[in-house]
Amino acid sequence: MELTLQILTALATLMLTGLGLTSMFAPQKMLKNFALEPIGAPGFSTIRSVIGGLFLASVGFLALAIFAGQHLGYLAVALVMALVALGRIISMVADGFDKAVVPPLVVELVITAILVAAYLNAV
Repeated sequence: MELTLQILTALATLMLTGLGLTSMFAPQKMLKNFALEPIGAPGFSTIRSVIGGLFLASVGFLALAIFAGQHLGYLAVALVMALVALGRIISMVADGFDKAVVPPLVVELVITAILVAAYLNAV
């Protein structure tokens, strides 16, 4: 079980790293993924800073958990992912259901569960 959690946590960290670096340094590649149409430089700045920064900060917390034994890093990122998922659920209620929202919602919930399990396994 421990090895499985380590692998799943590493995969989640790699995925968040890829999303963060792409958002930060190649935001135009993320427009379709995020269903966004940025308005000029301020729009791209938001993708780089808010979205890229969120993902890369999450990677930083996971690195602390994985390499420095600061296990609360798992919970910090689990909380971020859970609130992102909650935002999607609220959007489904407020803005209407779109099946395109389901896959990222499932991924966010799975990452949340993996990170909570990794924390509980580590303490």
